[in-house]
Amino acid sequence: MKALLQRVSHASVSVEGVSVAEINAGLLVFLGLDRDDDAAVALRLVDKVLNYRLFADAQGRMNCSVRDIAGGVLLVSQFTLSADTRKGLRPSFSGAMSPGAAETLYSRTLELFRQAHSRVGAGIFAADMQVSLVNDGPVTFLLEIGPGCVQPGCVQPD
Repeated sequence: MKALLQRVSHASVSVEGVSVAEINAGLLVFLGLDRDDDAAVALRLVDKVLNYRLFADAQGRMNCSVRDIAGGVLLVSQFTLSADTRKGLRPSFSGAMSPGAAETLYSRTLELFRQAHSRVGAGIFAADMQVSLVNDGPVTFLLEIGPGCVQPGCVQPD
């Protein structure tokens, strides 16, 4: 499972010109689901995202989480994060989760976020979305959690 986190001062998602979700200060989370991901991996990711320290404390150091600042979380499905771009000039999506399974796991992940945090918005799975954001910093991190992650710093579930 991959989550591209962007610290934002504002972010919104629209579908066909209609706003479906927006947040002020918080995290825009683009979520990519890989073939072997499951609900246990989603639970681990939600916990890590909500507790990941990327907001400034009183001394200007990144010591605060989105929970600490009572910020928003905007979750957006992002199929292209599952692309294998290591070879050639066309991305391969062979490692991506199938659409039906991905929609189920995306919905479960959104539910876990909403159970654990009070300010959560979301895009619409598989929709043609327009995402607007003001990246604060800019601060952007790629988290990879679960089976199949091979990058340094990747976290395997317990």
